[in-house]
Amino acid sequence: MDWGNVTAEDLIEALREVDWSSPPRPLSEFFSRFTVPRSYSKWNSRLKCNLYYYRTNYFIMIVFILGLAFLRRPLAIVAALLTALSIAFLNDSFAGTFSEKVTRTVRQFSPHLAAKIRPPLTPVIRGRPSAKRAIYICGRPRWVFVFIFSTGA
Repeated sequence: MDWGNVTAEDLIEALREVDWSSPPRPLSEFFSRFTVPRSYSKWNSRLKCNLYYYRTNYFIMIVFILGLAFLRRPLAIVAALLTALSIAFLNDSFAGTFSEKVTRTVRQFSPHLAAKIRPPLTPVIRGRPSAKRAIYICGRPRWVFVFIFSTGA
């Protein structure tokens, strides 16, 4: 793939839709063969490629660095976790999985409450669900959870 032609919006959309449950790449692969690109276009292309290919490694590295940085301030750890959770809600697969697990857990303890947090019906266009449908978490639009957790941070 020619990463030079991929825009930042395309990369963000791809990261939103990709499955994040894949294990991280091996550290030997992550840190091997590192050379500094000679031009800005090669630097930009490699950055996009690495963000997509090593997404789990970078996520773990950011969490580890934030964990080390916030050891002295427990409230900052809570803020970082809320920020990470609000960013994770922007990923379609995470938001859907989170909503299913919370709904299943609530259904076990309170079936009446589970009926209230069920997502609304998705619109059907010409016999198929629309491709660009809104993501709901526990019956509310995704942006509500992103706003609440980012405000709490």
